[in-house]
Amino acid sequence: MSVHNSSPSKTLVVGVDVGGTNTDSVLLDISKSSADAVVASHKAPTTSNVTLSVQASLEALLSKSSAKATDITALAIGTTHFLNAIIEKDTSRVEKVAVLRLASHGFSSGTPPFADWPKALEKIVHGHSAIIPGGCNIDGTLIGHVDEAAVREQAGIIKSKGIKNVVVVGIGCATDEKYHQEDTVHDWLRAELGDGVNIVLSHNIARPGLLARENASILNASIMNFAQRTIRAFIGAIRRIGLSCPLYLTSNVGHLLPFSEAMRTPIRVFSSGATNSIRGAAFLAKSAISQGGSIVVDIGGTTSDVGYLLKNGYPRLAKSYTDLAGVKVNLEMPAVESIGLGGGSILHVTDSGYVTVGPDSVGHNLTTQALCFGGNTATATDIAVASGADIGSAKVSLPEETVHKAKLRMKKMLEDCIDRVKLSPEPCTVILVGGGAILCPDELAGVSKVVVPEHAGVANAIGAAISKVFGSAETIIKGKGVEEGIAQVRARAIQNAVAHGGYADSAITLYEEVSGVPYTTDQTSIKIEVACEADHKRVHAEMTNTAISDELLDQVLYEETKKHAIPDHSEDDSKDTIDFSTYRPNITASGEWILSETDMRFLAIGCYILGCGGGGSPYAPYLHTRQLLLEGDTLRITRIEDLKDDDVMPPVASVGTPAVSIERPGGNGLLYAMQAMEKEMNVKFDHILATEIGGANGVGTIVWGASRFYDIPIVDGDMMGRAYPNFEMVSQYIHASSVNEMLPVVLASGSGEQVTIPAPQPDVATASALIRTACVGMGSAAGAAGRPLSGKTLREIGIPNTYSLAWRLGRTVAIAQKAGNTADVPRALIEAAGGDKSARVLFQGKIRSVKSTLTTTAHSLGEVTIERLSDSEMETEVDKVGDGLVEVVVPFMNENLAAIGKKENGSEQILATVPDLIFLLDTSTGEAVGVQEYRYGLKVTIMIMAPHPLWATERALEVAGPSAFHLPYNYEATLEYTRPVSVIDEFRPKA
Repeated sequence: MSVHNSSPSKTLVVGVDVGGTNTDSVLLDISKSSADAVVASHKAPTTSNVTLSVQASLEALLSKSSAKATDITALAIGTTHFLNAIIEKDTSRVEKVAVLRLASHGFSSGTPPFADWPKALEKIVHGHSAIIPGGCNIDGTLIGHVDEAAVREQAGIIKSKGIKNVVVVGIGCATDEKYHQEDTVHDWLRAELGDGVNIVLSHNIARPGLLARENASILNASIMNFAQRTIRAFIGAIRRIGLSCPLYLTSNVGHLLPFSEAMRTPIRVFSSGATNSIRGAAFLAKSAISQGGSIVVDIGGTTSDVGYLLKNGYPRLAKSYTDLAGVKVNLEMPAVESIGLGGGSILHVTDSGYVTVGPDSVGHNLTTQALCFGGNTATATDIAVASGADIGSAKVSLPEETVHKAKLRMKKMLEDCIDRVKLSPEPCTVILVGGGAILCPDELAGVSKVVVPEHAGVANAIGAAISKVFGSAETIIKGKGVEEGIAQVRARAIQNAVAHGGYADSAITLYEEVSGVPYTTDQTSIKIEVACEADHKRVHAEMTNTAISDELLDQVLYEETKKHAIPDHSEDDSKDTIDFSTYRPNITASGEWILSETDMRFLAIGCYILGCGGGGSPYAPYLHTRQLLLEGDTLRITRIEDLKDDDVMPPVASVGTPAVSIERPGGNGLLYAMQAMEKEMNVKFDHILATEIGGANGVGTIVWGASRFYDIPIVDGDMMGRAYPNFEMVSQYIHASSVNEMLPVVLASGSGEQVTIPAPQPDVATASALIRTACVGMGSAAGAAGRPLSGKTLREIGIPNTYSLAWRLGRTVAIAQKAGNTADVPRALIEAAGGDKSARVLFQGKIRSVKSTLTTTAHSLGEVTIERLSDSEMETEVDKVGDGLVEVVVPFMNENLAAIGKKENGSEQILATVPDLIFLLDTSTGEAVGVQEYRYGLKVTIMIMAPHPLWATERALEVAGPSAFHLPYNYEATLEYTRPVSVIDEFRPKA
């Protein structure tokens, strides 16, 4: 913790980290550096009453030094107390929340609040929710005005239900600099509900991404009152000890939150423990940090947390979503890998002599249950003692071979975890902290040196003590004024830090990101984060004025009574109760496939595989279909063979930048595009056809056949058999004499804008440019409906049974996941695809590097390199596939385009190119990995599948073969296409 303009007598700060096993505290003189700064430290078991644990730790800490309570300048506490309340589903601490989402024109209506929550937790937290008018696009333009009457009506409902926590979440609120919709609604609610209700605005909680930001805001609101009680109790403890300094809590990203800010945003404290350890390691071992950063390994009693320490002393943050108690949120969190290896991890030896360590642990009972303390359970600590460590009070006698195997196992566990966190294959420096550091060997593969700094056991508390105040801001600007925009965003970030208790003149920039917005030509996204020294005087003055009743001061001497929700069978998620291996889909006697939630789960997994790295994540449309089913809608699929010659169906797709769909999911754009096309062509649709089965569109198309919309079946087929990046890469164009046979195309925004691209157009490039321009004008996302096809035509040019194929692929993965056997996924996928003549594994390894850029046409262009596993890393036969290759390079343009093997002598071997379906699977889950998810260290399987024979024709190769992507290769078919077996044919009732 930094002190602004302090004299030497005012440089003592205290850091406290409350863990599940121990509460660590440290007294730090921040006028000094590294270990010299540590005046005193204390470690004690954490009790069930966190406030008393903190108070006792502080009292013991002060007794170890000559410092007086009045000498302490500031106190910073890190705790997982608030997160634990949610994980434990403690209804005495977690409260009901009302959610008001601002979203006009039906945007996000298919994924209402709590759509992706675990049912048991939703039952505890969901008090009320409504979607009311409002919202902005990601460029700040208006979707719909907020409606005061609607807000006041909702306030009346909330008041009648007695709910004391309200969340307001507006689409596009992060870039709403003109209308300030969330703030406006806040003022109306406050006038109706009074000061006794907590009102949380989502733009104060998390970054863009509507559903995940909303989820974070709901979790935050659910524990606000509990957090306020706890923090006031901390203040009471401070006063009893005689400290006269401000109280801070440390955030998930390593910054200080003044007590008042932590009361408003307790979710920012949820995962501060790992961050504190990384920050503490940086302080203690500053000179050992490599120029490119280092790895911090924190070994505790139950787990080991491994994170990447950047040169600036802060952890590398996770770029994707985070799961908290089963809820998907987009909070900034450290990118930390955890494994079940700690001092209390239990040793297991099979009858055949195979040795494993953990993940189960004796935890805080180590001093009574471990062999070295006279107990009966062999633990990881006992292995260390048997190897010479001086711990405990009893002798440890274990077979020498068992000790040797256990040490090798723990070494490999740490090496694998470190490798997943590294940013490059180069040997790295490891800084070792935590009470279980004795478990780590002196040498590790891929590690140049292991540094164990003095006071490593309390690095987490040190990290809390050295924290600074944080501020951030972001926006999207139009035009060329990027430098001016950066200056404005930096000024707002500093202003944000000052509002949180920082000094403006001490601000340093931690992070600056300036990037183009995909699928636009003149928009730039700017995000800046700063850190400032803390204005302790101002924060303490505010704390002094915080009223703490005598009752609350006394109350902390007693434990809060926990009340855990008792689950019932109705709260079980269906995916956990259904036997996927015996599941039979519902096929009517007339040959219609009536989709269930299980079917949709299979389809979502399978469509992402067929996306070949592109197509976008099917997650949001999957939630939409699940919600439709929950509300009683019917979703249907029919065979392509059952189409009548004169049946009419439009090829449809959602088009635009993923940045929009993340913040503005759903909407009726595609529905309106279809309605406009019916009017344009004077027809009535009988079925709906997916343009592409791969990725989000495969699942999203199903929505519009629902009984509440068109109430017509989706055809079991599409026009790609996969995902492709360009408009013309469809089977319809391969058979056409000109692009005009695909026109008109209608685009609709969902909020009133509509554009028709008519025939004739001179060429594909012109038509594509017009479509893209129209899409950008609609906020960079739209629904598109193409020229309708007849049943006769589709039978001739369509790719059949692609939904059946997606279902089979997804079922294969789901079965393996449930059985805990994801290593079998590649073999099972080959079988589902038609056998080893139709699909194969090319290679298995870990991603070594990713190069990516955004083209002027907003395509993700780049390549990913997967390197071969070392002999010690190979665990299955699949790991050995591709013998003779040292790495495989996969170039991509939204979708994966080729797989080029590299041999030890430097020569290349072309393993596959488009139109083969080339996809990467995450070996830990068996699911597809999209190009936006490629990252160093991820272990993946590269597989290929045969395309429909149409794509191997001369005409198709000109349109969508290697030359279409400027690849210097010729396509060579090495697989045989197997027509997918229709799910309807297989499961249709026998006559």
